Amino acid sequence: MAGTQQPAATFLGSLLSFSLYKRQQGRVARQVTFAAVAIAIAIGVWRLAQLLPLWVGGDTTSSLSSDELGVMRFLVPGVLLALGIWVSFRIVNTPSIADFLIAVEAEMTKVSWPTRDEVIRSSIVIIFLIFTLAGILAVYDLFWWFVLRALQG
Repeated sequence: MAGTQQPAATFLGSLLSFSLYKRQQGRVARQVTFAAVAIAIAIGVWRLAQLLPLWVGGDTTSSLSSDELGVMRFLVPGVLLALGIWVSFRIVNTPSIADFLIAVEAEMTKVSWPTRDEVIRSSIVIIFLIFTLAGILAVYDLFWWFVLRALQG
């Protein structure tokens, strides 16, 4: 079929595009998703910047000078960070993912969130139950410890 495009071609085209898909819809969900992906990329690049000198020039017989090592330590992670941020920005604006995030934001407006008092009361009940169950398990544990010690000795 001559009129259809390959999925890889449309994905690559959307990565190189500067337009935003449905600009005003799902803005909060897109911004939060972009921030989370960008932070994950930044952490990975930061770790790469720490390990890159060890991988490249860790031994004493390395042929790289300190200037070349410094350029490699900051240039490679910097380029990867810029590329990763651009790709994450473009991915949250691709039509399929943007439509999903728009739907997520629409569903989040339908959620009935509990009041502060309900959250506090529920948290107190959960914490009380956790300590109660921990106490019951401690009593069972001590009981069986004493029983097995008596049988052993």
